[in-house]
Amino acid sequence: MRWGLRHRRPGPAALAAAWTLWGPPRLPCRPGWRETARGLLVRSVTGASNQLQSSSNGRYRDTVLLPQTSFPMKLLGRQQPDTELDIQQKCGFSELYSWQRERKVKTEFCLHDGPPYANGDPHVGHALNKILKDIANRYHMMRGSKIHFVPGWDCHGLPIEIKVLSEFGGKAQNLSALEIREKARSFAKAAIEKQKSAFIRWGIMADWNNCYYTFDGKYEAKQLRMFYQMYDKGLIYRSYKPVFWSPSSRTALAEAELEYNPEHVSRSIYVKFPLLKPAPKLASLIDGSSPVSFLVWTTQPWTIPANQAVCYMPDAKYAVVKCSKSGNLYILAADKVTPVASALKTTFEVISTFSGVDLENGTCTHPLIPDKVSPLLPAKHVTMTKGTGLVHTAPAHGMEDYSVASQHSLSTDCLVDEDGVFTDAAGPELQNKAVLEEGTDVVIKMLQASKNLLLEEKLVHSYPYDWRTKKPVVIRASKQWFVNITELKTAAKELLKKVKFIPGSALNAMVEMMDRRPYWCISRQRVWGVPIPVFHHKTKDEFLINSQTIEHIVKLVEQHGSDIWWTLPPEQLLPKEVLSQAGGPDALEYVPGQDILDIWFDSGTSWAYVLPGTDQRADLYLEGKDQLGGWFQSSLLTSVAARTQAPFKTVVVHGFTLGEKGEKMSKSLGNVIDPDVVINGGQDPSKEPPYGADVLRWWVAESNVFTEVTISPSALSAAREDISKLRNTLRFLLGNVAGFNPETDSIPVKNMYVIDQYMLHLLQDLASKITDSYKQYDFGKVVRLLRAFYTRELSNFYFSIIKDRLYCEKASDPKRRSCQTALVEILDVMVRSFAPILPHLAEEVFQHVPYVKEPKSVFRTGWINTSSIWKKPGLEEAMESACAMRDAFLGSIPGKNAAEHEVTLVIEPGLLFEIIEMLQAEETSSTSQLNELMMASQTTLLPQEPPSMPADVTELRGTFLINLEGGDIREESAYKVIVMPTTKEKCPRCWKYTAESSDTLCPRCANAVGGK
Repeated sequence: MRWGLRHRRPGPAALAAAWTLWGPPRLPCRPGWRETARGLLVRSVTGASNQLQSSSNGRYRDTVLLPQTSFPMKLLGRQQPDTELDIQQKCGFSELYSWQRERKVKTEFCLHDGPPYANGDPHVGHALNKILKDIANRYHMMRGSKIHFVPGWDCHGLPIEIKVLSEFGGKAQNLSALEIREKARSFAKAAIEKQKSAFIRWGIMADWNNCYYTFDGKYEAKQLRMFYQMYDKGLIYRSYKPVFWSPSSRTALAEAELEYNPEHVSRSIYVKFPLLKPAPKLASLIDGSSPVSFLVWTTQPWTIPANQAVCYMPDAKYAVVKCSKSGNLYILAADKVTPVASALKTTFEVISTFSGVDLENGTCTHPLIPDKVSPLLPAKHVTMTKGTGLVHTAPAHGMEDYSVASQHSLSTDCLVDEDGVFTDAAGPELQNKAVLEEGTDVVIKMLQASKNLLLEEKLVHSYPYDWRTKKPVVIRASKQWFVNITELKTAAKELLKKVKFIPGSALNAMVEMMDRRPYWCISRQRVWGVPIPVFHHKTKDEFLINSQTIEHIVKLVEQHGSDIWWTLPPEQLLPKEVLSQAGGPDALEYVPGQDILDIWFDSGTSWAYVLPGTDQRADLYLEGKDQLGGWFQSSLLTSVAARTQAPFKTVVVHGFTLGEKGEKMSKSLGNVIDPDVVINGGQDPSKEPPYGADVLRWWVAESNVFTEVTISPSALSAAREDISKLRNTLRFLLGNVAGFNPETDSIPVKNMYVIDQYMLHLLQDLASKITDSYKQYDFGKVVRLLRAFYTRELSNFYFSIIKDRLYCEKASDPKRRSCQTALVEILDVMVRSFAPILPHLAEEVFQHVPYVKEPKSVFRTGWINTSSIWKKPGLEEAMESACAMRDAFLGSIPGKNAAEHEVTLVIEPGLLFEIIEMLQAEETSSTSQLNELMMASQTTLLPQEPPSMPADVTELRGTFLINLEGGDIREESAYKVIVMPTTKEKCPRCWKYTAESSDTLCPRCANAVGGK
């Protein structure tokens, strides 16, 4: 012993205490140091082990066990996409879905695919959605569930019809309904094939030969049954009501088919409605000598001709005011006196105030039709946010206006036709004029002529537009089919309480959207869709639908598709028994209706087709946030209507894909990223390299998908860089388990090196966190956990320490086998952890595992498998206390080779000393576990300071707080780290400074080489 007496070896009780569950160490954070996932502070280090590969050039080259694997470090250029295609073929990607369906397993996981729209090329929005679904499915499959996933497509509707008609230009007018339908069908089929082949290329697991399509006869038949079931329950009815109407598409639209344009410009006006008959209380407040008018504000002047009433708020205060400019008397809400006077560039003198209820039974004159009376009526929808507190009411052009009309038996006649043009009933000045253009102009001029216009001004505000033609809509009353959602909403909201929403805020958003929806209009005046199966009487306002007619039509549709509605003569669309009651084949009194069903009803009934069994609910619905008002809602309402239950147990909602700066993607901005270009590269590979599908999948997984998701060249390049680092890690693992057979060569955990046991402890913790993150559909967290583990715990920490043991010990030395035992487990856990996200890379790695003769697919061999004996919380205290000293040592020699130094650790007697002594039993060693961790030439462990030291040493002091058993035992120990240059020479084989001379091997290497 070089310095003083050796500290007494600790007793069994002290050792046992050292290995109990200890709290985390309290480490000081020093400037310029990085904190690892475990709270360790590390610097990048250089050491002999990092340079060893070049030692193979010397005479001992053949004795060094360098990594051996054919797994490539990089796949350059076309190699990445080509390798993926090869892997898909070799590893049976196309058979995986049917293989897992045939397994005898207890649990089933059902993800019901919301159908993408069949009207365009695959885009990054599709990639985001389908890849998220695939990650979820592959995870649940590996956990042992049978996956039920039937991909589908939404094939009907206005967008496809418009695209088809636009191709024909002026000739479109001459196309028959059937011609339009045939062309729309072939258009949708072509889009489906493009999208399907892209989804397959992205590695999406499904039975691609058995998808569902909303234009399939069997699907349509199921939908018609659902329609009749709801009709029979009184939940579907026909009525004359105001609906969103698109003049540019000539059809009614649902809320989900609207886009709101925030830059829309309306011509807002302030209008006088002259008082005709005041209510008694109001009469006493005005002298009767001056004319009095009610002041009304509207952003839709074209609706004034259809006015039937003026509404007020019964419990609000109103005022009679005198205008300083004109001397006229006006009535408006007391709260609006100042802002309205300001808008009219005048001042108002308040003559008197009164309550809204005092307007009851009063009337005023229509501003354009002097002999027409507009009653004053109380209404709940009147607010004080804008306007005058008095609302012009045109029941044919507003949902709230319509409900007022229903209560007070007002006329709901519509003066606007399907083209958004005034009808004859609007009068000669207005007829044939488009309401949103010239019609508005004429109305304003007529108001000026009647001296009832006070002010016209332009107003920029948010206004509904047709989602496809991008043109403004109007509200107009017409006869339509509606779902009575008032009855369904209460039950739906109650059922939603049992559904898990991720993120949780999506639940409130969905409920709010449902609450705002007054009714659901499900009829469309188009031809590309499923016909509403009713027959209208030729002369009377009657229609025919019953169980017999439906059953007959459903059977025809099942066999021949819904084209029969347009191809068969009407008498063949009715069963014989009904036909005889409806005038017979020669004098049939009914004709088939010309409306089709809303595509949200089409797709909203998909659960009935895809989920077998009347009570089956999908485990998961996963779509973009726009579906909170769309497919999620239509699916819920139809399911509640048919069977009083939600169709889903969990709903995951993701954001939209946006450009790098958070802007929408558009061709005009030139920021559209095509998934095919991401995978196969663009015309200029230097600008758009071929990344392959796994980069796309990693980008999806790592994004915070619960908000808006940005994609850019830099994001994709970063994803590739991440995967490149992961490949290097995997290559190291594969290369260093060459020649190792886990069945015969593994070391029992209790006999492994402490650092190897510690890595298994960390691995178990990683596996549990990763599993939990997949369960919560938080794939971004999976990526973050993995990335931290393979860059910090493995590459920066563990690998740099173990290289010497792996390369320079004997092949079968238990020290080396201990390390390899850990590497095998790390490799297996790592690959399974990322397999759902990077299936191509996972399968590629499995092809290169050296100890597996016939590699199986990673997806056919289950989820991560860890052992409870790996979990040893006490190891953390041991490792982190040692690492605190290691970091002090490495921090004192920045950029220098650790192996050129000796280190002495002086630790005061106590628990910390006992812990560190487990890593090095002898006083000084160049081969102990402690020295391996330090990466020094040799390490000395002392309980007290040496009596004397050379002059050229560096001394560092620190303390380490040990916290045992939840704080019951707390012990702070002081330590000193003494660093000095080594006196030994560089070994020509391992390059550690442990040899007596530069041309002789160090004792460890001499032993390893033996007689070679």
